[in-house]
Amino acid sequence: MNSKTEAFLTPESVKAWAEVGLSHPHESAILHVLGEATYTDDIPEAQGTLHAALGLSAKAHARITALNLAPVLAAPGVVAAYTWRDIPGTNDCGPIIHDDPILAEEKVEYVGQPIFIVVADSHDNARRAARKAEVQYEELPAILTPEAARDAQSFVVPPMRLARGDAQQALEASPHRVKGKLHVGGQEQFYLEGQISYAIPKEGDGMLVLCSTQHPTEMQHVVAHALHRPSHAIVVECRRMGGGFGGKESQSALWAACAAISAAKLKRPVKLRADRDDDMMVTGKRHCFYYEYEIGHDADGRITAAKVEMVSRAGFSADLSAPVATRAICHFDNTYYLSDVDIRAMAGKTNTQSNTAFRGFGGPQGAIAIEYIVDEIARNLGKDALDVRKINFYGRNDEEGRNVTQYGQKVVDNVIHELVAQLEHDSAYRTRRAAIDEFNARSAVLKKGLALTPVKFGIAFNVTHFNQAGALVHIYTDGSVLVNHGGTEMGQGINTKVCQVVAHELGIPLHRVRISATDTSKVANTSATAASTGADLNGKAAQDAAHTLRQRLANFAAAQFGCELAEVQFADGVVYGGPGAVMSFAGLVQKAYLARIQLWSDGFYATPGLSWDPKTMSGNPFGYFAYGASVSEVIVDTLTGEWKLLEANALYDAGNSLNPAIDIGQVEGAFIQGMGWLTTEELWWNAGGKLMTHAPSTYKIPAISDCPRNLEVKLFKNRNSFDSIHRSKAVGEPPLLLPFSVFLAIRDAVSAVGGHRHNPPLRAPATCESILDAIDAVRAAAD
Repeated sequence: MNSKTEAFLTPESVKAWAEVGLSHPHESAILHVLGEATYTDDIPEAQGTLHAALGLSAKAHARITALNLAPVLAAPGVVAAYTWRDIPGTNDCGPIIHDDPILAEEKVEYVGQPIFIVVADSHDNARRAARKAEVQYEELPAILTPEAARDAQSFVVPPMRLARGDAQQALEASPHRVKGKLHVGGQEQFYLEGQISYAIPKEGDGMLVLCSTQHPTEMQHVVAHALHRPSHAIVVECRRMGGGFGGKESQSALWAACAAISAAKLKRPVKLRADRDDDMMVTGKRHCFYYEYEIGHDADGRITAAKVEMVSRAGFSADLSAPVATRAICHFDNTYYLSDVDIRAMAGKTNTQSNTAFRGFGGPQGAIAIEYIVDEIARNLGKDALDVRKINFYGRNDEEGRNVTQYGQKVVDNVIHELVAQLEHDSAYRTRRAAIDEFNARSAVLKKGLALTPVKFGIAFNVTHFNQAGALVHIYTDGSVLVNHGGTEMGQGINTKVCQVVAHELGIPLHRVRISATDTSKVANTSATAASTGADLNGKAAQDAAHTLRQRLANFAAAQFGCELAEVQFADGVVYGGPGAVMSFAGLVQKAYLARIQLWSDGFYATPGLSWDPKTMSGNPFGYFAYGASVSEVIVDTLTGEWKLLEANALYDAGNSLNPAIDIGQVEGAFIQGMGWLTTEELWWNAGGKLMTHAPSTYKIPAISDCPRNLEVKLFKNRNSFDSIHRSKAVGEPPLLLPFSVFLAIRDAVSAVGGHRHNPPLRAPATCESILDAIDAVRAAAD
């Protein structure tokens, strides 16, 4: 050890050293840029690999009266074709309720439902052959919209209701009322890497499934049940995904099961890679919602009563629609205290793709409704919407009576007052509002709009037992470290953050830590990487394992140095035991190995203090809340409905950020993705129930030209009051709610057409057509 290093290792410098809280690049960033990052389809194919494709239903709701696969089997390169009758075990891939067949049996329930698997010598041959099947149908009536499902009382799960106080009585006593309807569309996950699974038979009825999935353990369960084999015979591995956004939480199961069934039958490796059109036709999306609401408020705009009915388009099976509805109910309040509420949610069974998880998981659909309503209240009263928002905020943490949510959880970490005040000041909101009013007064065709919207988002799975995670940490004799945990990397940076946590705990540079692929044979019984809990859960589990190793090494070092245990410190790859007592981390590890000290450990974490009663819709479902706010300024062409986001400012509460660069990137990405959901990404089914927006040519995600010249994202300085990993906060889902300000800024611009005297009935997504319809309605009301 050189004198320079010894001089550096003062007690003060050791205490100040850190690997968390720094803006390290994504651990695979260089591999991404060079094209060397290995995704499932990049894995070299084993000898004898075959390729599968799915034969899909052409009808939305029908009985299959005849199925002739002879033309499929006669097609070039085809090896086999399988129907539900060929499945050795259970024909089901539903994550909660067993109502989702891997392959349709006697009946199909949406256009695009898989009926059979065809296996061929190439991907193209399999896809071509799948189109040759001769299927005869007896068509049945189809339900396609949430409203139709509600009218027919067609639901995938029983309707839910959360009530507090007496909403009807409070409504009748309210000085003012607002009543209306709102349509908010769904959204395609549009991950860059489509659904893919590669199943490789192993000895003794084993099966290795390489799968692009957010939930390897669920894939393990589905494949085991489909093959009628125990879970220990199935290994699911995922090194990384090219995006997931919830679309690979439960819906990767169908693809994993079909690949594994084919591989088990043929005893050969089988890859099933979805073409983009097939992927969009088969898989579920974000749930679209239809709302009917009635709200009471006083002359200042303070909400005194709230009644709302939410109906989602669940699709043909339950999938995750029940927890999505639950989360929508729990996020209807957003940042506002609601004293008397009656919230009802229904998951409408429709003959469309079975909708599923999507970033936010019902939270955005719940919160958008109250923001739309507050916007309406403000316009009715002739007030700035920001002022109405402020008076409805939850009370400050020391303010009793206005700090309990509608489901009974006390809000103890509220920073929305301070956060919004900072953003209002930094964004010059009031000055810009005055300038926009002046612009609109002299501009007949182009109208500008401005909105500032807040966010409060609960962090945890509503299902309490999912809030657990495990990890393994191995220290090798050269001092390098390998980590494995149950989370999955989909580009969000979970592996980078977990590496930082382990490096920090062991006091070694980040480059000395590496993460291996998520693997069900290493960490068992994992939860999905979802609900914004990935870094929270797996970071804590990895920290637990690393802490155990640090304690072992510290005890050994104290004996080596002849010092007190409290004097042993780890920093920057060096172990320090006081003046003159210095050793490299690698040197200590080598000595520990020779002394037969265990150099690997497991770790585990379960989020404390959580509870949820689905019957009463009450409890403490969230460990803490993440907060944020954004300001958006738009300009709308009232003749064409075209619009442009001119500028956006966002302030997000990431707590003590583990990695500010990654967190800011997540906020930026979520903002644009959420903006797409609310403005351009329109899903459209024709009268026959076929999804017509099933390719990039017909489905419009935001492009670089849709981004504002100035998208300013800052992190709010705030230490998490909850004992999260290094007091950080989740950053996966909550920022997707920030672009509510874009949608409401568009509504503000449309409102300017009528001098802000009428509420535009703007539906989401706010496409040009939707904007023109709202403009026409405002003009008609003004005449």
